[in-house]
Amino acid sequence: MSKPPTRAATPTGPAAAASIVCTGLGFAWPDGTPVLDGFHLAVGPGRTGLIGLNGTGKSTLLKLIAGELTPTAGGVKVVGEVGHLPQRAALDTHLPVDEALGIAATRSALHAIEGGDASEEHFTAIGDDWDVEERARATLDQLGLHGIDLDRTVGEVSGGESVLLRLAALLLRRPDVLLLDEPTNNLDRAARQRLYDAVTGWSGVLVVVSHDRELLERVDRIADFRNGEIHWYGGNFSVYEQALAVEQEAAERMVRVAEADVRRQKRELADAHVTLARRVRYGNKMYANKREPKIVMNARKGEAQVSAGKHRIMHTERLKEARERLDDAAEAIRDDDEIRIDLPHTAVPPGRTVLTLRDLRIQCGAHAHLEVRGPERIALTGRNGSGKTTLLRTIAGELPPLDGGGASGRAQPRPGEESRPGEAETHVPYRFLPQRLEVLDSTLTVAENVARFAPDATNNRIRARLARFLFKGARADQQAGTLSGGERFRASLAALMLAEPAPQLLMLDEPTNNLDMASVRRLVTALESYEGALIVVSHDLTFLRELGITRWLALEDGELTDIEPL
Repeated sequence: MSKPPTRAATPTGPAAAASIVCTGLGFAWPDGTPVLDGFHLAVGPGRTGLIGLNGTGKSTLLKLIAGELTPTAGGVKVVGEVGHLPQRAALDTHLPVDEALGIAATRSALHAIEGGDASEEHFTAIGDDWDVEERARATLDQLGLHGIDLDRTVGEVSGGESVLLRLAALLLRRPDVLLLDEPTNNLDRAARQRLYDAVTGWSGVLVVVSHDRELLERVDRIADFRNGEIHWYGGNFSVYEQALAVEQEAAERMVRVAEADVRRQKRELADAHVTLARRVRYGNKMYANKREPKIVMNARKGEAQVSAGKHRIMHTERLKEARERLDDAAEAIRDDDEIRIDLPHTAVPPGRTVLTLRDLRIQCGAHAHLEVRGPERIALTGRNGSGKTTLLRTIAGELPPLDGGGASGRAQPRPGEESRPGEAETHVPYRFLPQRLEVLDSTLTVAENVARFAPDATNNRIRARLARFLFKGARADQQAGTLSGGERFRASLAALMLAEPAPQLLMLDEPTNNLDMASVRRLVTALESYEGALIVVSHDLTFLRELGITRWLALEDGELTDIEPL
């Protein structure tokens, strides 16, 4: 396996000595499911973007490096202190902010001394960290958390702010090795930019697992985790894509050359069989005519058979080797299976009213007035905590409006009825896919989950349609609780899209969270062929632009307004 490329500039000081080395690393889950086997990795100073398909073990690898999981084989050696920001770690909502930052004991000792208590234990608790409060506030300010008081509780901050709060706790510790797992999930654009700045300014060892292209443009190297191994590419994600394109072009040429070689070896083997048959017929003719002594003819016949046999074996071996070369060449071609959707019943005619929000006030206090017509593709944007998820849940009927006017989720309006003030009314069949993908029953298989949404569909019909979502054969029988993040999203999307009646309004809340880049491309492809109305909450501008958004909305300062395309 190749070693990672070195950076042009190497940091000086303690961080320069920090490193990660994994040797013969193995890990399996308690049920025996293998994740890593004989895995090797060496990472030095600099920013490394770790990418790979969902389910390859990226998050597990970070936990092994951080010491949160124990290898079943091999070992991990880390030089320097490790800080780990996991993907889904939730903070106790009752936890004070200073405790979440890991500075509560130091602050308490500092305040005690300031109050006149000169006990030795307080000086021991502080050590040399007399400016802990100033550093904490400076770090919070750096990450855009200006208004968060150290005495507040975690429950008073939004989900995105909670992610930044956990990052602030790590930065305050000043670790030599920083591990980030999908850190931009749930962050709004402003918060993402602050995280980008923090990553850009990092001088130690940084390994970040992400599908966020803008973040990956700020790394020094890409580590592509594929087929149980790391493949290194110097430079950021754009450089990686260029190198990968060259690799794939070369791999496709090798496949064509190998295919031509296999065809040639097949022809030569067939020719060898024809030559052998001719020699046998000639020998039999000479033997029948007795033109030479019997002993001479038998010797010649034996020599011819041995020679022809060797010739045939040689061509058979060459054909085998040619096929092996073809297999090797084919393995270098990446599998880019795409989700294919053909759902004509999801089509919405232009001008058809799909959704009406009339003076709707949602539980976070925001106000919404909106009408959606035809197959509009709407991007719903706004800061973390502005109420975007609450609005979608209210439209879906999961939450009542703030003013008690009632939220209806009727598939069809009553004849001659208009929506009333304070009401969200859907005029077509709709489906809502939440961030946490709660639509699946983890105890059921993928096929059984889809059957819950389409009870009248036959098993064969469900499986045929699931194959379009890349759940073919036995994969459709996989239990939902064992799926990776990307697979779970794909199964959830399949369950909603294949539901009966077919949804003509689809609402997605941060759909690209936890998806690898191949899965994001598949999602874009799937939604390109969707003919209904679409409302998507996302902070991923690249993803939104690829979707072909026709209308941009922002929920800011309690109001839902149309904005210019981002």
